[in-house]
Amino acid sequence: MRKLVATESVSLDGVIESPEEWAPAYSTQELDEANAAGMSSSDALLLGRVTYEELVAFWPTQPDDNPIAEFINNVPKYVVSTSLEDVEWNNSTLIAGNVAEEIAELKQREGEGIGIVGSRTLVRSLLDYGLLDEFVLNVHPLVLGSGKRLFEEGGERTALKLIESKTFSSGVVSLTYEPSKVEDDE
Repeated sequence: MRKLVATESVSLDGVIESPEEWAPAYSTQELDEANAAGMSSSDALLLGRVTYEELVAFWPTQPDDNPIAEFINNVPKYVVSTSLEDVEWNNSTLIAGNVAEEIAELKQREGEGIGIVGSRTLVRSLLDYGLLDEFVLNVHPLVLGSGKRLFEEGGERTALKLIESKTFSSGVVSLTYEPSKVEDDE
């Protein structure tokens, strides 16, 4: 079965919105290499509508001598949306029906991992559906004070197990979790 892995940049206070505005200040070669290694373990991307629209507005015009552009423009992309009628970006497929069922079936197909970037609403849904296998949080040493958070109020309680952590020279801490079954003490 293919592993479904979400990789997210998040501020210390949980903000995930507009990382392109604040995360680059903490970028290092070591962090970039770690992120590239994570991408290379996936042979498909799963995106929510908002993230898809943000990425398609930028990456298709970037030259393929940029390794990220080469990867993201050519990898199969699965876009979850109930409002889009079609997706035009190279190698993109729309998932508009029963999301949980279609993603569970996608995980059963032959291939390597399936990566997710951004797509906070989708990530939360996948966690609630029990379909997310791994969660990589790149926590930046920054308090933004406002913005959309990765986990808003009202979600299901979900226990996670830390399976790896790494601290980068810029102060970014990468935390890798997998969902865990933990009994309530009540």
